[in-house]
Amino acid sequence: MRNTDAAGTTGVVLAAGGGTRLGRGPKALLPYRGRPLVESVAAALLDGGCREVVVVLGAGAVDVQAAAGLDRCRTVVNPDWRSGMGSSLLLGNATADAGDHLMVALVDQPGVTAATVRRLLAAHRPGRVTAAAYDGGAAANEGGGGGLRRGHPLVIDAALRQAVADTVTGDAGARAFLRAHPDLVDEVDCSDLSSGLDVDAPEHLHLLD
Repeated sequence: MRNTDAAGTTGVVLAAGGGTRLGRGPKALLPYRGRPLVESVAAALLDGGCREVVVVLGAGAVDVQAAAGLDRCRTVVNPDWRSGMGSSLLLGNATADAGDHLMVALVDQPGVTAATVRRLLAAHRPGRVTAAAYDGGAAANEGGGGGLRRGHPLVIDAALRQAVADTVTGDAGARAFLRAHPDLVDEVDCSDLSSGLDVDAPEHLHLLD
């Protein structure tokens, strides 16, 4: 059933990390299909139906702003990016229009497409979190095993934004809220659109091909 909620959605791209494990500088600048990865992810959110996109930068922010075409987005710089993803999520939440839902995406997930975004927005229901889910162990940071695994992007309803923000610490992002309130989370199978894998280490660079 298609979402009929009138609230808009602001996409938030978490792109502040230094890519230490990968060893190639900020992941935002990884080349993907002829452009920086951050540009591709931000464009997918906009083209998929987000009203606005906020890109949260940190490591190498000046270089990212110079190299990536982010003119259609709002960019903010997280001076505390070394503390982990949580501070970037809080900054993105504070920057987005207070009445909007949030769609949170990771800059190191090249498989995010406009089709993924459209599917999640269409499935979202008021007062809930809508998360992309992927086949098997595709969403690696959610653990191994069979079946669907929750990943990103995820849509946080406008009514839940403050409650989620109150749980954010360190590098965990929204994880604590999601684990505490599984009854509020709808998982949407996006396995036909992407593997859902992140580019976390050198062995994952093939995802950029």
